[in-house]
Amino acid sequence: MHILSRQIRFTVNPFADSTEDGANSYCAKPTAEGLSLFFALWVELKGSANKDTGFVINVSDIDKIIREKGIKIFDEFVKDYLAAAARGGLNPRPKWRGLNGGFEQIGQLLSKVWKTIEKDFLPAKIDSLTVEIMPARKIGIKENGGDMLYFSEKFEFSASHTLWNDKFSDSENEKVLNAGDFERIVQQDFISVVDHKNLNADVEYFKKINPTVENIAEFAFKSLADKLKPLELDCVTVWENDRTFCSFRAE
Repeated sequence: MHILSRQIRFTVNPFADSTEDGANSYCAKPTAEGLSLFFALWVELKGSANKDTGFVINVSDIDKIIREKGIKIFDEFVKDYLAAAARGGLNPRPKWRGLNGGFEQIGQLLSKVWKTIEKDFLPAKIDSLTVEIMPARKIGIKENGGDMLYFSEKFEFSASHTLWNDKFSDSENEKVLNAGDFERIVQQDFISVVDHKNLNADVEYFKKINPTVENIAEFAFKSLADKLKPLELDCVTVWENDRTFCSFRAE
């Protein structure tokens, strides 16, 4: 099963009457001149890759759908929020069930986006929607009702440690915990096959199959699964760039 993830970056400018479309989607589209609110929305789709195209869905179509439908909902939410604040208090409003900008309203916001776009990706299905509200903090939903929120925040720490199990012998510890063996398998059976290659011409697997990120993830999984036994490979993720990646999972 393929799980395709795409990040869409955009701004909402509540201080301007018109939207500045911009041309650099890597930065933000729509963009803004001066002060604005930046959002990064992750759309995760689950489905099988099309045998002819190799895509679960073309990521440019994901961008187009979000920019045509989803961003309008973010824009409406932000401007309603600021309008409520300008009236002298964030009083409950039927549209957003208490417009205070808290986690509950973010869940409502994502839920509304989900319900608006979910039929646009068929036969693929939305697996999750997640918005980055800070560089190290995300809030997401995994069903269209938005009642269950998934909160993620990154922390960092520094500590010394040793990967060792006292119940094992020295040889058993070295065999089980040797990351070098794992790395050598991945290097030999996948990385060396695709690295600095023309995938269409140099890799036999892709002479008849489009080398999309979906198909590359599946190829990586199939190349490694048997080589890692008795360990069971659960998932391989391939990043196409910092905004697009696909995972292939065992079923």
